[in-house]
Formats: sequence, structure tokens, C-alpha cells
Amino acid sequence: MTKSMRAARLHVEGQPFQVDSVAVPEVRPTDVLVEVKAAGVVPNLRNVVTHYSQWFPFLPLPRLPAIYGLDSAGVVSAVGSQVRSVKVGDRVYVNPGLSCGNCTACRRGEHINCTAYTFQGYFGFGPGSQQIFEDYPYGGFGQYLTAPAANLVKLHDSITFEQGARFGYLGTSYSALRKAQFSPGQTLLVDGGTGTLGLGAIMLALAMGASKIFATGRNTKLLEKLGSMDPRIVPIELGKHPVAEIVMQATEGYGVDALIETLGPNAPPATVLDAFNALRRGGKAINIGGVAEPIPLEPFPLMCMQKSFIGSLWFTTAEGQDMADMAHAGTLDLGVFEHERFSLEQVNEALEAVDKRGGGFTNVVIMH
Repeated sequence: MTKSMRAARLHVEGQPFQVDSVAVPEVRPTDVLVEVKAAGVVPNLRNVVTHYSQWFPFLPLPRLPAIYGLDSAGVVSAVGSQVRSVKVGDRVYVNPGLSCGNCTACRRGEHINCTAYTFQGYFGFGPGSQQIFEDYPYGGFGQYLTAPAANLVKLHDSITFEQGARFGYLGTSYSALRKAQFSPGQTLLVDGGTGTLGLGAIMLALAMGASKIFATGRNTKLLEKLGSMDPRIVPIELGKHPVAEIVMQATEGYGVDALIETLGPNAPPATVLDAFNALRRGGKAINIGGVAEPIPLEPFPLMCMQKSFIGSLWFTTAEGQDMADMAHAGTLDLGVFEHERFSLEQVNEALEAVDKRGGGFTNVVIMH
């Protein structure tokens, strides 16, 4: 007899989610079945399920009805016959980044560069994404999901499921810092430091031994909250003085070693350029934000100053494990999050709560 589970599914684009009864998925040889305990409701979800088919038609969405839910943490309840290093009862975060496994990029171990790269329970990046959605159609808004064993980050008992459900945006920031070759003792500017990605970049940079972190934002209270986290954080309120001017004065004209750009779609390109001008010679800017307009970078000064502007998407499972180990060791403080918990039946209320959240500090989760 087939077992059933509850799952919040989207039946019509732009309409509320409905809680349905669906079959619990079968486990294939290299997969695991995870009982989801917490699923993060990411800030961009409403845009994805309402506007992405019009805004970004080149980013495939799963066929409806679909179970969404990008960031999932839970307990392994079954393993495939070829799974060796994962056991029933393991506490895990499921990295939702899936690839085809056999294209040129995948054979090189560059799974995020796969032309069919797909976020389980979210959206894809190429024409091969629909097949991956069909192979793994279960997101975190269901009680169970299947995932490749290779996509599991093992969570120590010191990490709650709610904290684990935040790993997606944290990992995005961590991978950006690694691409910037950020190292202990260096300085950082986080443009949009009060948001979900920005706060993650600050938390990870602190864990990685930053000597000073400049963080921009517009909300005075949230900036004050950032500043109270650690004396190494220097909040900068946008719109008062040029960011580059403030940073250069504070660094005696040297500039910061790295810039993590996290601003959203409505941010003006001038704000990004201002932050970019705060970089030292040879500094690297890593973009993980969603600024929609073109950014007019001049190639000749870029060459003369040896600066880099680099795009970064998501993170590897190995990087996720790094974060879990840092959190367990106490260098990465996950205690800054303020969790807002909702049941599966309250999924539409959770989406409303995301729009009213207190910046990156608020962590909205669906609890199963």
C-alpha cells in the first residue's frame, strides 16, 4: 500500500498554495529519502511563483502542480541500495542544486556550471531543467523529499533544523567569499549588509577572520543591530555620503580587499559603482545580488587597477559542509537569527511574513 504525505503545491501561477495529499516518493539506488523538519521560505519565492515566467522566461519553472521549497533540513528516513556513507537517522541539510551529471561541466566536477543546473523546489537555468524537475519533483513544502546522497550536508546536533534551513543563502555568501579569495585579516565591504544575503556574508566573513567589515543599508535600526553584533562591523547608511569616500578615508586611501554585492533588483547601478570604487588595487567584487539594470564598468580602469567583477551562483555541498563544521566549532554564529515558524497549512501566511520581515535577521520557516 502506497503511503501518502501532505504537501503544499502551487496549482496556478500567482495563486495561493494548496495543501494536498500525495504519495511518498520511492527511493532510487543512489538517492535518500529525507523527512523534512524545516523548510526555509526564501525572500524571492513570491517573485518566482508570480512573475518569473514573464520576467525571466529563460529560467525554467517546474510544471504545475508543483511542490516548492528551496531550503530543506530534516532526517534521513531511507537510503538507496548504493548509498554507503549516509545512514537512516542522520540529520541533514539538502543542497537543492542539481545537475545532469554527465555534461562537460559535470565531468569536470563543475556541477554549478551544468547547462541544466536546477534548484529543486524552485527554478532551473537551462532547457534540461524540466527533466531534472521530473526526476526530483519534491521540494521542502512536502513532508518527504528524495535527493541524491551527494547533495547532503550533515548537520551536527548543535545546529537546529531552523538554522539548517537558512543554509542556502548563507552558502551563497560563503561561496562568494571563497571566489574573492578572502582570507583572515582582510577587509570587506558588503553592499546591502542588512538583507538576507548581506547578513550571511557578514556572518561568514566574521567566521573567516575578517579584520573589518563595512556594511551598507538604508534601515537605521537594522544597521545599528548589525553594528552591535561585533566591533569589527562598520555600518554605513546609504544616501548620506559616497560609500567609497567613507571606506577610503577609513582605510587611509587603500580600499577594501573584497566587495560582496547583494543589492536587489531595484537598486540603482550608481550605488553598485560607488561600492566598486571602494575596492583596493587588485580587489575582487563578487555579485550575488539581483540588480536589474546594466552596470557601466569601464574596461581600461578595470585593467589598470586589476580589479575584478565576478558573478557567483549558489554553493557546493562541500562548502555547505564547511559551514556546518564552522557552526559546530563556534566560529560561525547562527544564533543571530530570529525564527518565525509556520505550519505547512500556514504556508501562504509565511509568504506574507517574508514581505514584512526584519531584514536578514528574520528567518521564516515551515515546520513539519
